[in-house]
Amino acid sequence: MPRVALIAHDDEKPEIIDLVTDHESLLASFDLVATGTTGQRIAEETGLEIERKKSGPVGGDTQIGAEVVEDRLDGIVFLRDPLTAQPHEPDITALLRICDVHDVPMATTRTSAEYLLDGLAAELEETV
Repeated sequence: MPRVALIAHDDEKPEIIDLVTDHESLLASFDLVATGTTGQRIAEETGLEIERKKSGPVGGDTQIGAEVVEDRLDGIVFLRDPLTAQPHEPDITALLRICDVHDVPMATTRTSAEYLLDGLAAELEETV
């Protein structure tokens, strides 16, 4: 079962909820992990089971980075606000670096997230 992390800056939380809602049946077959607030909002809106880490400002993104290092993630969706991210929001730079080092895909836009999810769905179908 693919394991995917979900992270979103504050202004992008509605977009990640919309993305998850649109792909809910697919994501129900995935093992999902998210930073605290993002995970809470997704769970409340969809009912999907999500392992919640700490909120981004207190280290949730670092916890997700550790999962990349431990080879526990197949991909990350990090919808970020490149123009108005707030100082308290997770910084993508370290997480992007660790994903590059460990060859784990990270999507930072809605379109790239859909490609990532489609790719993981195709891999899932191949194993069935």
